[in-house]
Amino acid sequence: MHISIDQYKYHLPTEKIAKYPLTKRDQSKLLHFKNGTIEDRNFREIPDLIPSDAMLLFNNTKVIRARLPFRKKTGAHIEIFCLEPASPSDVAMAFEQTREVSWNCMIGNLKKWKEGHLETEVDTGKTTVVVSAEKVAPTNDGFTIRFSWDNPEYTFSELMEAMGKTPIPPYLERESEEIDTERYQTVYSQEQGSVAAPTAGLHFTPDVMSQLQQKGVSLTNLTLHVGAGTFRPVKSATIADHEMHTEHFRVPLDALRQFTNHQGPKIAVGTTTLRTLESLYWAGVLASQGKPFHHVEQWTPYKNESSLSFEEAVSYLIEATENEEKAHFEGSTAIIIVPGYQIRSVKGLITNFHQPGSTLLLLVAAIIGEEWKTVYKHALNNNYRFLSYGDSSLLWKA
Repeated sequence: MHISIDQYKYHLPTEKIAKYPLTKRDQSKLLHFKNGTIEDRNFREIPDLIPSDAMLLFNNTKVIRARLPFRKKTGAHIEIFCLEPASPSDVAMAFEQTREVSWNCMIGNLKKWKEGHLETEVDTGKTTVVVSAEKVAPTNDGFTIRFSWDNPEYTFSELMEAMGKTPIPPYLERESEEIDTERYQTVYSQEQGSVAAPTAGLHFTPDVMSQLQQKGVSLTNLTLHVGAGTFRPVKSATIADHEMHTEHFRVPLDALRQFTNHQGPKIAVGTTTLRTLESLYWAGVLASQGKPFHHVEQWTPYKNESSLSFEEAVSYLIEATENEEKAHFEGSTAIIIVPGYQIRSVKGLITNFHQPGSTLLLLVAAIIGEEWKTVYKHALNNNYRFLSYGDSSLLWKA
């Protein structure tokens, strides 16, 4: 995979990066790209651009208040950034713990925390709970941290909500503020577990979604918990040397059936949704071959050939999930989608404008080819706002 990262870099002036969201979600600009033609629209007009027989697929993950502040007795501030649960490793179970839980974390100001445990008092609104943190073992990104607390009436989820801060992207170069609590969250978020928002969905409002449904568009949810690795820059010269992060996803059996039965075009809302859908495809391919299929590795699509359609591949997952007597298919993925990859699941993608040289930009190039340069040049020259709080695009597959 000798794709040079330099081919996917462009100059992004700092003033083009949206540091704050617009007052109203659906007031963002929308770049509509179809059959080589670019149209400047407003996001609230997106129901006009989606065919009535389409299916929109959303990632309903919910951003958690993952940045937990502690202070040593010496006065030093230590921030623990929770990335993913370690014990128990199931996200829902980790949030429900009432005495202790372990998470894999990054540590801010680590040099000040050589040994011992940290404590902080958390005001829950009803009482004060003392939360302790201790290092268990080093990880690739930091440490596994064991949290424990002195009041079993509170779950870890409740304590995190009371003490934590919203983990906004590092490239915004500011501290999270009260506005981020609401706006760095989609209106349809349900399943707790992400440390970054699926930002393509930030533009949707209940009114826009209602208009889509009235038109006849199907709206379907799946869940992929977005990890901090989504911001990891590509430091290698070629994509072959970049190691993708792993993210966990969960798709209801009913949704899998909807995927196979739907006749019209499917459109992914966001890169995380597309990663999940393409991972479902390859999990289905692996299942059809009698191979382990609950994890899709980074290079799985490039080491396997398949003539299965998306619907045929998903039918294997439906059968496997029914055999396991489960209501959801759960898996993990480190899939990387780059130019040359054949998109199997969707005809279109709704997404924001991404960082130069990022894996997300390579994913966009996989959908629309070299036209990404034209699209991004147009966005830069026509005052589009970039990155997480920026404007939107609807891109149809080349």
